[in-house]
Parts: sequence; structure tokens; C-alpha cells
Amino acid sequence: MTRPAEPGDVLVTDVAIAPVTGPEIPRGHLHIRGDRIAALGPGPAPEVPGATRIDGTGLLATPGLVNTHHHLYQWASQGLAQDATLFEWLTALYQVWAAMDAEVAHGAATAGLGLLALSGCTTTTDHHYIFPKGRGDLFAAEIDAAREIGLRFHPCRGSMDRGASAGGLPPDEVVETLDEVLAHTAEAIDTYHDPAPGSMLRIAVAPCSPFSVSTDLMTESAALARAAGVRLHTHLCETVDEEEHCLAQLGRRPVDHMAEIGWLGPDVWVAHAVHLRDHDIDRFAATGTGVAHCPSSNGRLGAGIARVTEMLAAGTAVGLGVDGSASSELTTLSGEMRQALLFQRARLGPAALTARQALEMATMGGARCLGRAGEIGSLEPGKLADVVLWRVDGFAAAVADPLCALVFGPAPPVSHVIVGGRTLVADGELRTVPQDAAARAGAAARDRLLRLAADRGFTVAREVRG
Repeated sequence: MTRPAEPGDVLVTDVAIAPVTGPEIPRGHLHIRGDRIAALGPGPAPEVPGATRIDGTGLLATPGLVNTHHHLYQWASQGLAQDATLFEWLTALYQVWAAMDAEVAHGAATAGLGLLALSGCTTTTDHHYIFPKGRGDLFAAEIDAAREIGLRFHPCRGSMDRGASAGGLPPDEVVETLDEVLAHTAEAIDTYHDPAPGSMLRIAVAPCSPFSVSTDLMTESAALARAAGVRLHTHLCETVDEEEHCLAQLGRRPVDHMAEIGWLGPDVWVAHAVHLRDHDIDRFAATGTGVAHCPSSNGRLGAGIARVTEMLAAGTAVGLGVDGSASSELTTLSGEMRQALLFQRARLGPAALTARQALEMATMGGARCLGRAGEIGSLEPGKLADVVLWRVDGFAAAVADPLCALVFGPAPPVSHVIVGGRTLVADGELRTVPQDAAARAGAAARDRLLRLAADRGFTVAREVRG
């Protein structure tokens, strides 16, 4: 007996499936109904009259990838300070970012989110912490872009209140006062945060880093987030410079400082975590603190290689992040699976990380960091229909294991990206906005930002050389 299809029924047939939390299916079917996964399994698809059918021959289905750390506005400042350390890079680029306005933020986010979708990402965070005064609503601009592209979005309302005059790294003109930060962050939560099941938009609270934020702002932000029931995010342990700065300014190493002020816990995930002691890893695992691993950015800035193998062995939730495009130019989230695998193997040998662990970090690990492991991160009946279909035919067909083809080499092309049952990418093309227009928006954002910076008397070619 067959039953009529309900609106939004999609059947993917004759497809290889890597569910992440269940056994892999060399050839099977996937049924999407509305915004949820209805069924999956081996063998032929059931008859569902009226369903949209996708021929999965030569395709691999995985959960949508989850990007746990980004700075979308940085799309407009790629290729600058190419040979700088993190602190040198920040010192140069803060001067450029201070010229940013809402138009720049929207164009940069449109391009950045479009590339994420085309590389298999279905859920992304963003950490926006630069708010020059009088430049429009930058936070709203990126939220509008995410709605247009169609990704599930977890923007983090960032902040800085320790400018150079207070011993911090950023110039005073790009920081806010404690009261301004708390008021604007509360407003962002009240305006945008949707805690409902299946939500497309959730807000996190994200003071930038220990070297740009006061202890008062860290503790007050945590109190605000926990009262509102939202998550906490920050940069941590990215470079040796950061540890030296914290020892000099705070009298403690970064993780010790975070533990002291109540910033470890199951509602917290931190970006980078490159320079950790064994005791730090144990603390993360014991408290449920998650980590966004950004291998390409860490390599580009010469920051080091995070101890991902040890964190996973300890039980820490580790996701992947592309980080900002200005420190990780044109990086795709699918490519970060390969980078993560190669970096750990370079450290510890060929058993340090497997292709399946890399995919799990990119999916379920990210979902755990964002507190959404019950909804996304794996292909299971009842979960949200966030699905990617990868082309593992053509040249990739010579690789016997499709997950090896996905992770070990350059990521294979994306065929389809589906978010909550809605198709964002079909036949390798972005369908929610014109793909060429998204690329042009990113280039226009760059041109505008550099022009605005020049209008402020900042000569980019001379001063942002690295």
C-alpha cells in the first residue's frame, strides 16, 4: 500500500549514505518529508507518489556540515598581511575593519555564506565583534544575508572593551563600553534568538578574547547569556603571544583564567585551543566545553596545530571552523576535514585521525558545540533534513571508499545541499540567490571597505603588507 506524498517529500535513490551515527549504507535511499528525515535504509526506495526524486547514482549522502567559527566580515579584507603573526595581523587589520559599514558587512556575508553552502555547509556560526559607531546595523546585515542564502545561522554577538589605552590590543575606536556591550547584546537576543525546535536563527554571546576584553565584561556576558538561555563563545589559546599576554596582564594562563571566572561548561565552546596543556584538555572534557578547530587559519598565521587527537580521546566535543576569510582565504568547510586529518597525522602518525573522525567533527562534533546534537549532525529519522549529496563519481570513482574520496583528497563537488528540506544547491549551483551575484557582492564589499579605509587616511598598500 502506498500513501500520497505530503508537501516537501523528497526521495534520494541509489545513493551511498554515511549517517555518521549509524552503519554506512553502500547503496540505499533517503526519504525527506517537510523539514525532517522520514526514513533511510539499504535497497530500493519505497513508492511515495508525488515525491521529488533525486537519482543518487554516483553520489554520497552525509549530514550537512556545521561550521563552528567564522568572521564573515573578513571576506572584504582577504589577502592582506600575508606574512604576519596573529598579533601583527590584528594590529594592521583593525585599522581597515574600523572603516566597515553595514553595506560592507552584508556583501561580505553574502559571498562568505554562499561559498559555505557550495562547500556542503548547512549550519554556520559567525563571530562578529567589530562595531564602529555610526556605520549602520552590522549584525542585522549579516542576519539578512543568511536568510537570503538559506543557511541555518548561529551568529555570535561579539564585543571588545579593552582598547590600547587599557592595555588591550585593538585601537580604542573599535571597542565599546561595558554598558554598551551588554545593552546591545541583550537587544540582539531579544530581537533575533529563536529557541524553538528546528530554529534557523539562534544567538550566542561572544566577547572576543582575553586580550581584548575586560574580566568584568567576560563575567557580565556569561551572566547575561545564562539568564537568557543562550550559548557562550570566545577565542582561546590561539597563540603563544596570547598566553604571554594573559600571564602579564591577568597573572594566569588563559584556561586557568576562564575556569576562575566561570567560563568553562557545557554551554561554552571556544575557538582554536591550539596551546593546551594536558590539564587544560582534561578540564574541557570534564566540563563539557567545546572546541572549534580551525586548521587552515592556524597554519596560515603560524599559530600551531591544536591537539585534536588528544581532545577527542578525552571526550571533548570538537567541531571544525573555517575562521575568518582574512586569515583563511577562500577556505571551504569541506576542505577543513582534510586539513584536520593531515595536521594530526603530521603530528602523531597515520593513526592519529581517520576520515570518519574528520567527518564526525565536521557534523556531529559541530552540532555538539552548538547544543544541537539532537537535531542536526547525523542522518536519522526525525532529525532535521540538513543533507549534502557529494559527487563521488568521475575521477573520484577510482577511490574504492567514498569517505576516503571525500576527506583524503580535494573535496569532491557538491551536487545538492538541503537545509530543513529546502534545496539551497542543486546540480552544483546555488539556487537561493544568483551565484554570480553573491560573488560580485563579496568583491564589491572589498572595494568599498578599502575605499572607506583610504578615506580615513589609511593607505592599505603601504600599511597592511605583513
